[in-house]
Amino acid sequence: MPELPEVESVRRQLDPELSGKRVLEVWVDPHPMVPRQFQRIAELKGRRISCVGRRGKFLISPLDRGLELVMHLGMTGVFRFEVSDPYTRASLTLDDGRRLIFKDVRRFGRIAVVDAGRYDTIPTLAHLGPEPLSDEFDPGRFSLWLTRTDAPVKPFLLSQRPVAGVGNIYADEALWVARIHPASRRVGPKRARLLHTAIREVLSAAIDREGTTFSDYRMVNGESGRNASFLFAYGRGGEPCPRCSYPLRKIVLGGRGTTYCPRCQRY
Repeated sequence: MPELPEVESVRRQLDPELSGKRVLEVWVDPHPMVPRQFQRIAELKGRRISCVGRRGKFLISPLDRGLELVMHLGMTGVFRFEVSDPYTRASLTLDDGRRLIFKDVRRFGRIAVVDAGRYDTIPTLAHLGPEPLSDEFDPGRFSLWLTRTDAPVKPFLLSQRPVAGVGNIYADEALWVARIHPASRRVGPKRARLLHTAIREVLSAAIDREGTTFSDYRMVNGESGRNASFLFAYGRGGEPCPRCSYPLRKIVLGGRGTTYCPRCQRY
């Protein structure tokens, strides 16, 4: 699933293309995968898109008359300015004559129109923690979050409560950088601050490289992200640790594949 760096890369390409444009026509898949997948999307017709912002893994666009457009790529969603194909789930015809299509092979993406700031029908968005690259992601507050939970640190990061936008890839990466075992339930203030710094470092580097592509993720221009070859841990189980050369180990933690170094990353 695309995480913060991938969604931010898509946002940076969509923003100049959509800002100020009015939506003339809307088409949606008549057979969505889940209820409310395209919640109130018909209300897009006639609305002007102010800009394209981001909150965690969600794209958010203010519309006129007090509404917002919320978009989530799901596992395989991509946006393109091109003709439809069998995987097109929604399309928006803009007032400049172009058509933005949303393609999604596995159908878990989402496009919704909501009253501005009202995310009660999108619980994950409603309860997001602070943006990791903002001043709101305070190291002291983050440390308190970690010391007050009994959950293993990686699943806790994936909950999106202590920090927004960190998924499976960048949790593995940040924990490797900070030398913290992903199953550790005791992360004290010193290690919490190391993890805080590591999260910012790995996300910033991935954004600079326009995200990580293994299979489905593509930007609006169709290009892949360039971060995959720079990963330290994620997806490298059995390979030598870049820091100590000990074989990296892959386990399942909280239902997610997790890669770490048994020598470098201690409980």
